[in-house]
Amino acid sequence: MSPGQDDDHRGGGRPGRDPGRGVEIRHLRAFLAVADEGNITHAAARLRLTQPAVSRTLAALEQQLGIRLVDRSTHHLALTPEGIAFRDKAAVAVAAFDEALAPGGPDRWPLRLGHAWSAFGPYTTPLLRRWQERYPQTPLELLRIDDRTAGLTRGEVDAALLRGPVEAPGLVTEVLFDEGRMAAVAADGPLAARATLRLTDLADDTVVLNTVSGTTTMDLWPPHARPAATLTVANTDDWLAAIAAGRGVGISAASTAGMHPHPGVAYRPLVDAPPVPVLLARRDAPGHPALPALAALAHEIVRRDTPDD
Repeated sequence: MSPGQDDDHRGGGRPGRDPGRGVEIRHLRAFLAVADEGNITHAAARLRLTQPAVSRTLAALEQQLGIRLVDRSTHHLALTPEGIAFRDKAAVAVAAFDEALAPGGPDRWPLRLGHAWSAFGPYTTPLLRRWQERYPQTPLELLRIDDRTAGLTRGEVDAALLRGPVEAPGLVTEVLFDEGRMAAVAADGPLAARATLRLTDLADDTVVLNTVSGTTTMDLWPPHARPAATLTVANTDDWLAAIAAGRGVGISAASTAGMHPHPGVAYRPLVDAPPVPVLLARRDAPGHPALPALAALAHEIVRRDTPDD
């Protein structure tokens, strides 16, 4: 068997070889399927191939490029940093290939939009509906991922709706809108009887903090008036459960009240806390070809659907 064929995957590239010279669309499709599914079995089922065939194709692609794209050290395959960067390029290439050969025929590669909680807030449904109307050939998949960048830095999504400042390297962000903050308190507690609240009203309680994807930190309070006790959780569901049980109070963006109602939690405007910027983030690299359209539509919806003061 010649060195350029799939079954030759014993090394990591050869000196003097033109990287990518023997790469075909099937190699890219196999890699993208593995990247999306996280394991060979599901990728093979999606592609209607055998597991050995997918493994050989992936290994052949890595050899042609001379880089390792997938970390195989765990049961759930993860992309290497090089794999994350290459995924965007591969998606662009496959989408362009499909459009050139069969416009309007095969489905485009889905555009995956991540969020940690509350998505696009009140604009979530308009965004999904208008995208479907305008770009029916490119599915928009909204994925909740409990991570500060909603899976963006790990290559699990193409773009993400994030809240608060994001300091992860390699990301480009743009502000879509600002939203106020709400206090979340037990529905049967004394604070629920108030129409509005201030940061000082919460300082005597334990503050529940989502340290994985949340935006609230002790820096929200002045140094001399910070709450003495905190309770940390890892996601919005646990955050709500702790507050409903009376174990503490919480602070979140205003969209949380509409997107995550809970019978045991009362939301009240927090009048002296700074607003939270809602961001559209992407990686600073070639990405999904539909990303510019997504950004344009998001800005359009905010302009059209925001009531005048």
